[in-house]
Amino acid sequence: MAIVDDIKRKYRQGTMLMRIIYINIGVFVLVHLVALVGVLINVPAQELVTWLQLPSALPRLSRQPWSVVTYMFTHYDLLHILFNMLWLYWLGRIFLEYFTPKRLSALYVLGGLGGAALYLLAMSLLPHFVGHNSFLTGASASVIAIVVAVAVWAPDYKIGLLFIGDVALKWVAIVTIGIDLLSVDAGNAGGHIAHLGGAAVGAIYATALRRGTDITRPINAALDWLASLLPQREPGVGQPVGGKAFTGGGGSAEPTEAQIDAILDKIKRSGYTSLTDRERDMLFRASRKK
Repeated sequence: MAIVDDIKRKYRQGTMLMRIIYINIGVFVLVHLVALVGVLINVPAQELVTWLQLPSALPRLSRQPWSVVTYMFTHYDLLHILFNMLWLYWLGRIFLEYFTPKRLSALYVLGGLGGAALYLLAMSLLPHFVGHNSFLTGASASVIAIVVAVAVWAPDYKIGLLFIGDVALKWVAIVTIGIDLLSVDAGNAGGHIAHLGGAAVGAIYATALRRGTDITRPINAALDWLASLLPQREPGVGQPVGGKAFTGGGGSAEPTEAQIDAILDKIKRSGYTSLTDRERDMLFRASRKK
């Protein structure tokens, strides 16, 4: 179908930030299509969605372990996904001014895992929540991890807010965290706790990276392994290994996004002068294509 092919093409050509947004939108549409089918066969839509949400009950979680990941891409309410995706797009673009797309995707996943971990700990250990069955859903913890990471890395970066004017990112992060702290005793306590878990991951990421440690490296290694299982569109182009120079034929082929990410990582570590002639040529061709 032409529409499906067009969507696939836009996804392949999109940046990592836009791909994450496309995935969230795709899951949102799929969830509502499944919910519509549920209505027709008299199955409550919420019961179907819970298989993608993260349950607080550990026995239920043991039956759907995939939800530790799927929950961070799942939304059911329109305003929920709209707010999260706008927040991700605006702050994600600022994040990419300082970090590579691969680190954006890895931090998105790591922030979601951090939010899930704190949520499950709170629901299992805090007396107020023990025995209450709830479900966590949405990209908020992942998005807040990105927001806090860039705020810690560039605290005085100014963004313009409607009716307020220019505000430093550090104040955006502080107010966001403050709202979550003050809202834990209100409705959606589990969601606010997860937000705090994502914020902690973002702060740890930026602080550790200043000291030379990239906590997203294991996530990126896992994502690279998963990508290696997929069919390669350009088998003649060598894959980047540890940010080193690239090997393999196909020097005139268009560089892959993974190769450009590795080159950008190398520039951040050692400067532009550390690039080989081949890497400079690949970076030039990628910028010309953009």
